[in-house]
Amino acid sequence: MKIKELNMGGRNINVEGTIIKKEEPRQVNLRAGGTAMVADCVLEDDTGTITLSLWDNDIETVQEGDIIKIENGYITTFRDEKRLNVGRYGKLSVVNKGSS
Repeated sequence: MKIKELNMGGRNINVEGTIIKKEEPRQVNLRAGGTAMVADCVLEDDTGTITLSLWDNDIETVQEGDIIKIENGYITTFRDEKRLNVGRYGKLSVVNKGSS
């Protein structure tokens, strides 16, 4: 799938792209109670970009410049912005490490 094809509420998303920006992780309060760490990244392919939300252990898995693949991800909206999430049942893998 290509980034421009991703639609709101999409499930079972399989996409590959390059991390072109990775923000510093921040701690957030969870609706179910407790806290978690989240970092926003920008994922790019030849059709566009999307914000990718990385949670907890996934944050340290990728760096700017890495080519990654998301399998079984899903799309949500946060602050009127479309976001890609890996989720509990999804998988993030690094296809090619960047040069940074």
